[in-house]
Amino acid sequence: MTIRHLKIFTTVADVGGMSAAAKKLHVSQPTVSQAVAELEKYYGVKLFERLSQKIYLTKEGELMLSFSRHILDSFEQMETAMNRAVESTNLRIGCSVSVGTCLINDILDQAKERMPDCSVSVLVANSSDIEQAILNNTVDLGIVEGILKSPELMVTPVCRDELVLVCGRTHPLAKEKLVTPDMLEGQDYISRESGSAERNQLERIFEDQGLYLKRTFCSTNTEAIKNAVMGGHGIAVLSKRLVQKEWERGDVVILPLEGPAVTRNIHLAIHKNKYISRNIRILQEILEQGIQTDVRESNAERA
Repeated sequence: MTIRHLKIFTTVADVGGMSAAAKKLHVSQPTVSQAVAELEKYYGVKLFERLSQKIYLTKEGELMLSFSRHILDSFEQMETAMNRAVESTNLRIGCSVSVGTCLINDILDQAKERMPDCSVSVLVANSSDIEQAILNNTVDLGIVEGILKSPELMVTPVCRDELVLVCGRTHPLAKEKLVTPDMLEGQDYISRESGSAERNQLERIFEDQGLYLKRTFCSTNTEAIKNAVMGGHGIAVLSKRLVQKEWERGDVVILPLEGPAVTRNIHLAIHKNKYISRNIRILQEILEQGIQTDVRESNAERA
């Protein structure tokens, strides 16, 4: 028994005949007769009495009709709701603090242009929290810096980021032309919270070099960290993207740290079992364009 059977049965009851129902449904009369016969066989009842070339509903047919109308009405409501859902979709993006501060607005602008009917929501948290949100299906995808550990995720690099050591313009290190590791020993250090990619990655480098930094300020809020740096309360490690404006204004100093630049990839992360919807594919394309732009800019800098 299918929705098609119910539509045919209800139409026959409404128009009062097999031929009229076939004409209305644009099918053959044998098709209508067969569908009614299959319903009768399935339930083991007679749905219509055929008297003097006319058909009449039996009591069982009247009972069937009451349920059939309700089922068909619910089905039509479902069809309408699902069609609207397709036309007006949503996308849940999780992003780390650096991405949420520096990149997400441009991504959202492009997404709105290419997906005007899509409602996009954004969760900004540290990388480990976004990783968990993807695993829990709280977000559809994540855009994060740093390393994600779960084997359940598909992780694709989308652009590069550089970590820099910064201080306030009045800090004793601000005038140095080159900052060596021994000059950092014992310095007041303003850090991100546990779970942040910045803290984990750079502190590992400090540990490898045997450096001791005195952590005097710890915050989940990047703006609070930048304000503490500008207030002269210590040095901090942040994404270069995060402090670009403050550096250009002269509010912070990017310290010329001895050694190679510390770079990392920003990744798009999706659960490996996630259905890749049209909206997710579009966002992937937007981020791929970001990779191409990043490569061009990197080549220009090297030139």
